[in-house]
Amino acid sequence: MYASAKEDEQETEVTTLSNGMKVASQKKFGQFCTVGVAIDSGSRYEALYPSGISHFIEKLAFSSTQKFNDKDAILQQLERYGGICDCQGSRDTLIYAASVNTKGMETIVDVLSDVILHPKITQQELDMVRQTIAFELEDIDRKPDQEMILLENIHSASFGGNSLGLPKLCPEKNIAVIDQKILYHYMSHYHVPERMVLAGVGVDHKRLVDAAEKSFVGNKPIFGIKNPHDITDHSLAQYHGGMKAVEKDLSNVSMGSSPIPELVHLVVGLESSSHQNLDDFIPTCVLNMMMGGGGSFSAGGPGKGMYTRLYTNVLNRFHWMFSATAYNHAYVDAGLFCIHASCHPSQLRDLVNVIVKETFDMMNKIPDIELKRAKAQLQSMLLMNLEARPVVFEDVARQVLASGFRRSPRFYIDKINQVTADDIIRVASKMLRSKPAVAALGDLKQLPPMEDFVTALSSRDGRIPKRFTLFR
Repeated sequence: MYASAKEDEQETEVTTLSNGMKVASQKKFGQFCTVGVAIDSGSRYEALYPSGISHFIEKLAFSSTQKFNDKDAILQQLERYGGICDCQGSRDTLIYAASVNTKGMETIVDVLSDVILHPKITQQELDMVRQTIAFELEDIDRKPDQEMILLENIHSASFGGNSLGLPKLCPEKNIAVIDQKILYHYMSHYHVPERMVLAGVGVDHKRLVDAAEKSFVGNKPIFGIKNPHDITDHSLAQYHGGMKAVEKDLSNVSMGSSPIPELVHLVVGLESSSHQNLDDFIPTCVLNMMMGGGGSFSAGGPGKGMYTRLYTNVLNRFHWMFSATAYNHAYVDAGLFCIHASCHPSQLRDLVNVIVKETFDMMNKIPDIELKRAKAQLQSMLLMNLEARPVVFEDVARQVLASGFRRSPRFYIDKINQVTADDIIRVASKMLRSKPAVAALGDLKQLPPMEDFVTALSSRDGRIPKRFTLFR
C-alpha cells in the first residue's frame, strides 16, 4: 500500500502513502503530541489568481466541514483531548496543526483531514472573513510597528510581480472578489496529496501512518481533483532587485502615554541563497547572527546579541538611530538577506549611509572571536528552539515537505562548526554582486535615488555619492 524510507542516522521516520502524501514522525516523550499537515501552498503560487487567496484560506481554517457544522463543533472535539489548533500561512507553506493528548491522535488526524479536504466555505463564513481581513489590513496600516508592510514591500522590490514578490496579505481591492469558486479552484490544484506532509511529534509512527491511511487515502476532496489540462505554477523565484518607496505620514501612528517618535523605515536587501544550498545557506545564517541588531532600548548581555555588528557599529555609535536589525529569509529556490533600520525622517540620508556602509563591510576581514561568538549563538538558538514540541513539529514538516527527509540537529551543529571566515566573506561578496532591493516607508524627502544604492554597494568604499543641493 505504501513505500517506507528511513535513513539510519535519522531520528525522523518518513513514509510515503499510496496517494503520494508523506507521513513523518518524531519521537518525543510526553503525554501530549503535536500533529499537523504542511502543504506546499502559499501566496507565491497565486500568479494566475487574485492575490489574497492564501490569506483567505488561513482565516477560513477550522470552520464548517462536511462532518462539523461550525468552528465551535471542531473546538469541542479538540477539547475532549485537551487540544488546541491553529493555521499559519506563509509565502510558500500553509500549516494546519493541533496539539492534543496522545490518546486523541487518530481523532485529530481525522479532524485535520475533514478541515483540509472538506471545507464548506459558506457565504456567512466568507462575509465574516472579509470583515476580519479588512479590519486586519486597517490595523496593520495604523500600527506603530510597520514591519508587516515593510516585509511585503521588500519582497515586492526584490522579486517584482513573480512568485515570492506576490503579496501575502490580501489587497483591499480583492477582498470582495475572492469567493468559494475561486478558493475551490485554487485548492484543487495545490491542496493535493503529493503536495502534503502529515507530521507528528510525540507519536508512534505506525499509529500515525495507519491514521493517515484511514483519513486521507481515498478520501475525495469537496473541491474535486485538479484538471490535468490546467497548469499548476512551477515557476522559480526570479530575483531582480529594485526600489519600492511609499510616502506615508507616520507622525501620529503612536497614541497613548508613551508615544513612539515619528520614524522613517528603510530596508536594504540583497539576493542570498535557498535553504537547499547548504554550502551558502549555513554561512549566511552565521552572517545573520554576526550582524544581529535590535532596538535602541534593548537590554541584556552577550547572549542577547549586544556584541553584534549592528549594535557595536551602529546603535551604540549613532544615538539618533531607533533600530537596526538583520534578517535572512530563505526559501526552497531563493533567499533574501536584508537590514531593516529606522530613525527620524530628518536623519534618513545619514541612516542610508550608515546601513549601506555596514552592508558593504560584510565582506571585510572577520576577527576570530567574532566568528566563534556568532557560531555559538546560532547553535545555542537552534538547540533552545528545538526544546519546544511545536517548533520540532514545524521543523519536521517543513524539511520533509522541501526535501523528502529531515536532517538531524546534529547535522546542522556540525555544519555550523565547519563555517570559516572565508565562507562568510564568500557569501557576502556573492550577495553584494546582486542588485540591491530597497523598501522605504514614511517621510522620504531625504531618500537617495536607487542608483546611489547601486553605486555605493559596487564601489570601493561602500559610501553613498555626495549630491549638492540647495535644500537638504
